[in-house]
Amino acid sequence: MTLDAVGVGAGPFNLSLAALLAPTGFTARFFDKNAEFEWHPGLLFPEAVIQVSYLKDLVTLVDPGSQYSFLAFLRAHKRLYRFINRSQPVSRMEFNQYLQWVAGRLPNVEFGAEVLEVAIDDQQFSIRVDRRVVHTKNLVLGTGLVPNIPPWADPFVGDHVFHSNDYLLHPTDVTGKVVAVVGGGQSGAEVVSHLLLDLQHLPAQLEWISHRPNFLPLDESPFTNELFNPNYSDYFFGLTPEQRDILLAEQRLASDGISQGLLQRIYDRLYDLEFLEPAGRRVRLLPGNEVIGMQHTSAGCDLALRDRWGTSRTVRADVIVLGTGSSYALPEAMQPLADRLSWSRDGFPVRSDFSVEWDRPHDLRIYAQDAARHMRGVADPNLSLMAWRSAIIANSLLGRQVYDVGGESSVFDFDETR
Repeated sequence: MTLDAVGVGAGPFNLSLAALLAPTGFTARFFDKNAEFEWHPGLLFPEAVIQVSYLKDLVTLVDPGSQYSFLAFLRAHKRLYRFINRSQPVSRMEFNQYLQWVAGRLPNVEFGAEVLEVAIDDQQFSIRVDRRVVHTKNLVLGTGLVPNIPPWADPFVGDHVFHSNDYLLHPTDVTGKVVAVVGGGQSGAEVVSHLLLDLQHLPAQLEWISHRPNFLPLDESPFTNELFNPNYSDYFFGLTPEQRDILLAEQRLASDGISQGLLQRIYDRLYDLEFLEPAGRRVRLLPGNEVIGMQHTSAGCDLALRDRWGTSRTVRADVIVLGTGSSYALPEAMQPLADRLSWSRDGFPVRSDFSVEWDRPHDLRIYAQDAARHMRGVADPNLSLMAWRSAIIANSLLGRQVYDVGGESSVFDFDETR
C-alpha cells in the first residue's frame, strides 16, 4: 500500500493534523499502537482541568467551522447549553472525551497498529506496521515526549517508584504510608492535591520536594499569553540559537508553573487538614531541595537531599512519585534512520514548515510534532498552537494553502527586519 503520508502516533497533535487532512482527499493514515485513544490516562484526575482555552482544540483556530471542533462535540452530545452555564474551566476528563470522540470519527486514524520500523526502500519510506508494510514519501512523527526518569531513580522504578504520568496506572493504597512527590511543576502538584482529597485514605506523611525555590505559579497574564501566538513563534524561529536559549530560560514559568487555582486549592486543603479536620499536620513542603541520591532498604526508600545552601538531609518514603517532566526521544521505529538524523532531548532542527532537516534522499520529508521547543519557543509542546502547526504541515503536504495561517494579530510589534 502506498499513501500520501503516514503518521507515527495518534496523540492530540497528529489527531489535529488528521482532522485537518480528512476533508481534503489527501490519503494519509495515522497509526497508533494503543488499542484506543487516551490522553495521559495516568493523570486523568476527576478534579484536573486543562490549562488553556477550549477554543485551542484540534481545529478551531484555523478552521472554526470544522466538524471536529470542541463545540461540535458539545452540540453532538446535546450539552452545549449546559456547558455555557458552567463556571468551571474544562476538565481534563471532558477534553479527553472530546479527543476520543474525534478519534472515533476520523477515517484516517488506526489504533491498535504499531509502527515497528521505518526504513528507506526504492526512494520511499518503507514502514512496517505490525505485519503489514506501507510506503510513502511523507512521514509525520507524533509520538510525544517521554517521561524523564532521574538517574538516581532509574534502578528502582516499579510498583513503589514511578513517574507521575503513570500515577493512576499504579493502584497503590497509600493509606498510612509515607509518600514523597518529587517535582514542583503542574503534574507533581496535581498528584499532591489528589493524595490529600480522601480523608479516609490519607498517607501518614506526604513529602513534597522541589529543587525550585518555591512552588511557583504559572504565568497566565495576558502579555505572557502572547508568547502562544503564531506571530511570536515565527519571531522566535528567526532568532539565533543563543538568543532562543536566553528567552526559553526567562520564559519557563509561562509553560512550566502550577496553575494559580490549583495552588490555592492545595493551600486551602492544608489549612483544613491541619486545623478543621482530624488529620492534623502531615504534609512537609521541601522547596529548594535537590534529590542527589537514593537507596532502597527493607524499611523503605531513602532519598538524599541537598538544599541550595549545601545542607544535606535524608527523607524516607514508602512510595515515590516522580513529577520530573518529560523530554523528546527518537521513536524506536526510527532507529534504522538514526545516523541520518540530528536530534536531542529538545527535538529536531526543523524548517519553517516543521519538516526536519536531515540527510534525505530526493523528496522524502519527515515532519515533527512537539519536537521543536528549542526553535519555536515555549508554545511548541503546548495545545495552544496545535491547530496552527498542523495547518502549516497540512499546507506543506498538500502543496497549496488550504488553511490560512498568516496575518494573525499580536499585541507586540516584532522587529520586521529579522
